Amino acid sequence: MKSSSQPRGAKFWPALGFAALAGSRATSGPAFLSQFLSQQALAPALAGSPLRFLGKPGVGTALKFLIAGEFVGDKLPNTPDRIVPQQLGARAVSGALVGATLYKAKGGSLVSGALVGALGAVAATYLTFYLRKTISEKADVDTGLVGAGEDALVLGLGALLSKSQAS
Repeated sequence: MKSSSQPRGAKFWPALGFAALAGSRATSGPAFLSQFLSQQALAPALAGSPLRFLGKPGVGTALKFLIAGEFVGDKLPNTPDRIVPQQLGARAVSGALVGATLYKAKGGSLVSGALVGALGAVAATYLTFYLRKTISEKADVDTGLVGAGEDALVLGLGALLSKSQAS
């Protein structure tokens, strides 16, 4: 990882990207960030931090299983909308976690990272909810099918974002 002399955008945009993933699927942001961190040398800034757990390979593996469960659960008819308070709160916490961890790893402020992550996840939650609903209504397609497309997009963008951080 680079030193804290990085430009602000070097922390902001990746944190926002991982948070946006969390807004779509709550476990995806932490899973992809964990995958990235576990393939790198532990950033010195994370060494003494409780957030270092995201850099452990076992955590990334466990989170991948949770993503699979979330992909299935998302399509069940009795699953609440992602914008209900409990779901929105989980996504905000997930976004705050990835934002704080990424900012800390890159020598930035935990609080700034958590705020960027939480706000990014909440914005992405509403955006993806209404986008999915609109596509489903306008195209007269079942929301589950649109959700499957969203899953594919989350996987592709998550892999791309993780890979881009390694550069």
